[in-house]
Amino acid sequence: MTLALTPEELDAIRLSLRVALWAMACSLPPAVLVALVLARGRFWGKALLDGIVHLPLVLPPVVTGYLLLLLFGRQGPLGRFFAEAFGLVFAFRWTGAALAAAIMGFPLMVRAIRLSLEAVDRRLEAAAATLGAGALGVFATVTLPLMLPGIIAGLILSFARSFGEFGATITFVSNIPGETETLPLAIYAFTQAPGGDPMALRLTLVSVAVSMSALLAAELLARRLARKLAPA
Repeated sequence: MTLALTPEELDAIRLSLRVALWAMACSLPPAVLVALVLARGRFWGKALLDGIVHLPLVLPPVVTGYLLLLLFGRQGPLGRFFAEAFGLVFAFRWTGAALAAAIMGFPLMVRAIRLSLEAVDRRLEAAAATLGAGALGVFATVTLPLMLPGIIAGLILSFARSFGEFGATITFVSNIPGETETLPLAIYAFTQAPGGDPMALRLTLVSVAVSMSALLAAELLARRLARKLAPA
């Protein structure tokens, strides 16, 4: 088996990286907001919101993809709105693959950030407030730096989950070479084609390498930040 990747395989890898990076970046602001609400909020319906956020983890990915197709398809209410207002089409486009990946990785990002936020010593925030810092100042100078390990862990977990997303993606945007055929979809296509096992194995090795690198990077960065933030 040759280790050289074909143009089709390289396209799938590049598309997966593009989808995963966009999914990760677009998920961060709402994930921080939702984590703050769940960690610090006291309101009726908090348990319901928590359940909705984590629903993609327990639903079959095909169900998530079908719901996305109903909502963001060309005839769906949100899909029609984005197409008419912004010219943004999700169904059967790489943007839809990024949306599906973001939805599937969102609970992991929220959970990592929430756990980090809940570990923040509220006395430090109170001390900063007594020194005259406003709510935004306390968040920017105290809370956010202490949350950084969780934010980084959430980003990496979201990236890894997005990079390997399959079920929701193929249901929502199908498997279109050069447009929506991400690495997992390409592996599936090669396993179904005669003589495609060598290509599937090469892409599997790439997937394992990228995922392991992401997890190791998350661990190393989190440890480095924890050492910097630890009291002397």
